[in-house]
Amino acid sequence: MTRFLSLCLPTLATDRIIRLMRAQGARKSPDAPLATVAKIDNAQRLSAVDVRAKVLGLKPGMSLPDARAMHPALVCVDADARAEAQTLEDIADWCRRFTPLAALDAPDGVMLDVSGAAHLFGGEAKLLMEVEARLEAQGFCARAALASTPEAAWALARYGTLRLLPPDLDETERARRLADLPLAALRLDAATISDLAQAGLRRIGDIMLRPRAPIAARCGGFIHARLDGLLGRVKTPISPRFEAPPYLAERRFLDGVTHREDIAATILSLAHDLAELLVRHSEGARRLKVSLFRVDGLVKHFEVGASRPLREPKLIARLFDERIDAACASNGDDALDAGYGFDVIRLAALTAERKDPEQTGWNDPNDAADLADLIDRLGARLGLRRVSRLAFNPVHAPEFAVIASPAADLQKLNSRESNSRQPQNPRAKLPRKADAGSGRRRSAPVSFAPPPRPDFGDEDAGKYLPSRPIRLLQRPEPIDAIACVPDGPPLRFRWRRVMHEVAALEGPERIAPEWWKSKTALTRDYFRAEDTEGQRFWLFREGLFNSETARPRWFMHGLFA
Repeated sequence: MTRFLSLCLPTLATDRIIRLMRAQGARKSPDAPLATVAKIDNAQRLSAVDVRAKVLGLKPGMSLPDARAMHPALVCVDADARAEAQTLEDIADWCRRFTPLAALDAPDGVMLDVSGAAHLFGGEAKLLMEVEARLEAQGFCARAALASTPEAAWALARYGTLRLLPPDLDETERARRLADLPLAALRLDAATISDLAQAGLRRIGDIMLRPRAPIAARCGGFIHARLDGLLGRVKTPISPRFEAPPYLAERRFLDGVTHREDIAATILSLAHDLAELLVRHSEGARRLKVSLFRVDGLVKHFEVGASRPLREPKLIARLFDERIDAACASNGDDALDAGYGFDVIRLAALTAERKDPEQTGWNDPNDAADLADLIDRLGARLGLRRVSRLAFNPVHAPEFAVIASPAADLQKLNSRESNSRQPQNPRAKLPRKADAGSGRRRSAPVSFAPPPRPDFGDEDAGKYLPSRPIRLLQRPEPIDAIACVPDGPPLRFRWRRVMHEVAALEGPERIAPEWWKSKTALTRDYFRAEDTEGQRFWLFREGLFNSETARPRWFMHGLFA
């Protein structure tokens, strides 16, 4: 269920003036009322008053001469709407320490979507207390309320004695608890409130008990639209100042962090946490931002971008080091300005793009020690003989071209790989006695490595099949093939009870048998075939017609992507 926290700052304008006076070393008497003055309707009138002025009976809209006549000690300062709006934006930015979804509720409030975040602060009641206490420590008078709708939270923060509306209330109980609120809690203008008061309607409960048609005919249908939003019958979204980042990691500290080295170490640690989230979703960050929340409410942001998706923690931390150094060089001083320290440091990936996992391999000499350590650790847990590596096997048959060898026996493995590059039998290069007179010669051993392919351009590369399939069957499976001549390519074939019509063909690629090991092995002619449905296969014909066999057989050996 969605939960909204409304923050009301009734004396925002005067609190800003008091904070500014303290920063300049000036002091205001606690008994002297304070007000901001603006020109309204060609007259100097009070724009905002502090708590002391309200107690003395001063109100916004009162003319300045009348106010001074009532209280000559009144301290007046010119109102600055732009500075007040900036202060409210700074507070909304600071509130993002509780949730990324913070929206302005001008002119004197902030609305937060705290759905699923209250438990991080000990519950909703403690969250309200913490928000008010931290703002009070910064010099702002604040009142917060929490409910399931923005309208209800706004009304309770400004007019209610109840500050927390539980989420498990039904509509009837929610209406009962909100019935005593004044009509101003519906954000009605003064003229509408006055018209309803003349009809005897002063509370929200009075409207609930009346038929809708007469009220809508007199004042408009917007009253019941806001009432429906207050009771949760209509869902009203908020408009956060910033979009919630897709990935986020943060650290909170009991005492503020002030040293640059500690901040850099925290950013590196957060980069590791963020990298785990990015790897889990196969994405990389293109834009990242570090937010530093200072104890006194100031928030600093540092944003970096990347030319490619990143999820390497060291690279991310290095980018922010460069960014902070550049900010310090441009400002001529410490751009961090830690003050009393940062108690929250947050790293967010603002923009993320797809980044599939990469197979790094172990060919780098610098990784040899890491690979050896990994083999030792796995061997200690499972046994060295059970930790194996795939190695090339110097045989002709593709299904036996790779074998599993113990990974710990590196010397033997390297020796086997080096031997695979040499002829296994010097007699392999000599003609058989039976074939010497006819001029026929057996081919040299052929490895499973793909034969050289012509260098096609980028436009033509996708038109040709790779020389080896992406999936090799564990054992070749027999198929029924039809060809024009016994030693010709297939026209159609049946595999696993399905007939395939050949649309394109490439081959043959001949792989001779190892005649020095077995006299019964037959020669294979491999073809890369594509059927009319676009499926691609790796077929071979076993046996040379009228030379090794009178009836060659066909087999399926692999599938292309």
